[in-house]
Amino acid sequence: MTKFSDLNLNPKVLKAIEEAGYETPTPIQAGAIPPALEGRDVLGIAQTGTGKTAGFVLPMITMLARGRARARMPRSLVLCPTRELAAQVAENFDTYAKHVKLTKALLIGGVSFKEQDLLIDKGVDVLIATPGRLLDHFERGKLILSDVKVMVVDEADRMLDMGFIPDIEKIFGLTPFTRQTLFFSATMASEIERITNTFLSNPARIEVARQATASETIEQGVVVFRASRRDREGSEKRQVLRMMIDAEGDKCTNAIIFCNRKMDVDTVAKSLKKYGYDAAPIHGDLDQSQRTRTLDGFRNGELRFLVASDVAARGLDVPAVSHVFNFDVPSHAEDYVHRIGRTGRAGRSGKAMMICAAKDEKNLEAIEKLIQREIPRLENPMGTITASAEDTVAPREEKKPSRSRNRIRRSGPAQDEVKEAPSETAPVQASAEEVKATDPVQQPTVRETDDQRDPAPRGRDNYRSGTQQRGRGSDNSKILGMGDHMPSFIALSFDERRTS
Repeated sequence: MTKFSDLNLNPKVLKAIEEAGYETPTPIQAGAIPPALEGRDVLGIAQTGTGKTAGFVLPMITMLARGRARARMPRSLVLCPTRELAAQVAENFDTYAKHVKLTKALLIGGVSFKEQDLLIDKGVDVLIATPGRLLDHFERGKLILSDVKVMVVDEADRMLDMGFIPDIEKIFGLTPFTRQTLFFSATMASEIERITNTFLSNPARIEVARQATASETIEQGVVVFRASRRDREGSEKRQVLRMMIDAEGDKCTNAIIFCNRKMDVDTVAKSLKKYGYDAAPIHGDLDQSQRTRTLDGFRNGELRFLVASDVAARGLDVPAVSHVFNFDVPSHAEDYVHRIGRTGRAGRSGKAMMICAAKDEKNLEAIEKLIQREIPRLENPMGTITASAEDTVAPREEKKPSRSRNRIRRSGPAQDEVKEAPSETAPVQASAEEVKATDPVQQPTVRETDDQRDPAPRGRDNYRSGTQQRGRGSDNSKILGMGDHMPSFIALSFDERRTS
């Protein structure tokens, strides 16, 4: 059996490995370290959790132990897709290079440019960066990449998913052609293969596991979920998640819960807190300081449940994660392998469970096709679904259509059916006899005909009927546009015009 002492590493590096408690390298480490020490390009393909990080950190420390960096000119470069993975790589360098005098700088977003510029100006042996922040420093004239001797691209397939491939190609063009390149990925998409063929020179290919396979130490299962009503799907799905957690009991010491969308990460974390679960969210929209505190709390055991987007799915090494829950079926089948790879690491056993709604069945089929096995179906812990009252969204009331009086058309008999009833508070209009007795000026203008006034109050519903009766012997006090309280002498003038 191969041991680290057989890999021709620097004695000071071997001492740090021994102090960290490791003796035997993993297959990817045993395959990648010897050709890397020989100066060859390396293409490493291995599933997540197999120790790829140490596979390039250990030979880099050995090769960089001799020499000195110059200001703004790093001697080596490590590219990572996310801030968390870059910080993890930096921690590995601190662990294995503590007996070797090497300087390093971490260039990630969410940190002050000024602090990073000070480190670069002093000169660093190892520069660990995300592609965007690295190019920001270069374009500001704070960084020179012409002295890079070793370049590492970690989690290359994740770089592809996040759209970093154009940046990677640009960075390759800024580094010397004579550099040594170490390229690591869990899967080999066609675009990744094109880049390796373009920028790697006769690489040593180390493939220790079939591409896109899940570790055999992980027990998998899926709950096929059907909501009782469409507007209750979210709340019932969260209830299924809580019941799955409760069913595991003490076996679930800690867990990562993955969601496809950032807004769902916040919603699920808030729901778990509401029901007494120790949970916190982590995704790309949070401040870097908050992301760091949350991740540190989860690693230290202070936080039991980490609700995450795929920002935490790749490369994060939390050694003892007992469970992974996929609240959503990942839209890309490869992401499933990386998500569940957060448990069952370094030979440990783990459990990965997933909730599959009706809309996610096609994605589930794609995952089973990729891993070439059927994921066992688990019984829905809710049985017949009845969502809790606190977590159920009440159905919306149907909005009654508004009736605009300006647009209602009435004609014929239907008009009489919709007339407003007389109001008790409306003023009672005088009859023709009362008008004769009390208003001598009005006497000549009042005619007793079959078309007497409608006793109903004069409103919009009677407006059209009043105008239709004009000119047919109706009361002259009803003149269009003059209102209900028109003086009688004005009505007299209109009456004289009609009779003349």
